[in-house]
Amino acid sequence: MGCFQSRGADSKASRVARWRSTGIVALRDAKLKTFPDEVFDLDSSVRTLDLTHNKLVEIPMDISKLVNIQRLILANNLIERLPINLGKLQSLKIMILDGNQITSLPDELGQLVRLEKLSISGNMLMSLPKTIGSLRNLSLLNVSDNKLKYLPESVGSCFSLEELQANDNLIEELPVSVCNLVHLKSLCLNNNKVSQIPPNLLKDCKALQNISLHDNPISMDQFQQMEGFQEFEARRKKKFDKQIDSNVMIGSKGLDEGVDL
Repeated sequence: MGCFQSRGADSKASRVARWRSTGIVALRDAKLKTFPDEVFDLDSSVRTLDLTHNKLVEIPMDISKLVNIQRLILANNLIERLPINLGKLQSLKIMILDGNQITSLPDELGQLVRLEKLSISGNMLMSLPKTIGSLRNLSLLNVSDNKLKYLPESVGSCFSLEELQANDNLIEELPVSVCNLVHLKSLCLNNNKVSQIPPNLLKDCKALQNISLHDNPISMDQFQQMEGFQEFEARRKKKFDKQIDSNVMIGSKGLDEGVDL
């Protein structure tokens, strides 16, 4: 028994040493119900924390000890809320929270000013905090498969945003501020309740190459009559022409306008 415990201790010690050396803590599919205490003992050494597909119910306040963490991946757990001190993770660039049970996001989310990718699909969000507009470095926002009825006006202040995914929600219209997203390349709003989009969207979002609005009330005629449609169409076709030239396979819907007839 003593030898077994010794080997177990050595194994744990070597694991922690490896985490400290690489900065990567990966414990996927480990049946965890709580965060391992030894993770927080590493504090500033952790750069990536991946606890995907466990049974975690909450993120402890001690998460703020990981001051140098850049990637926080907690997909497919049972998390219901985020701690209010999350904003102290000032080095965080990527946060993946898909497939949890999160009903709301704290205002402190806006303090994560270095955040570049936020994916929180497959949760139970009914709204996004206004402070999301403070995420000026955010390039990807994925809030698909939630219960959102609208996007906040402040989302138009996420000036670096290139990809916005909000499929499978209850969204009826987009805020006019979306027209400020001059770097936006892809906008996906499939399976919502969108009946119209801001009239200047195609004209002002000059980088937009893909817009997908399948299973919404908006009609193809409405879409085609928007100012800037011809320019958008030229960009979209140019993008797919490049993909075809590179022998990239595209799906049957790859060349449509992204709106149901």
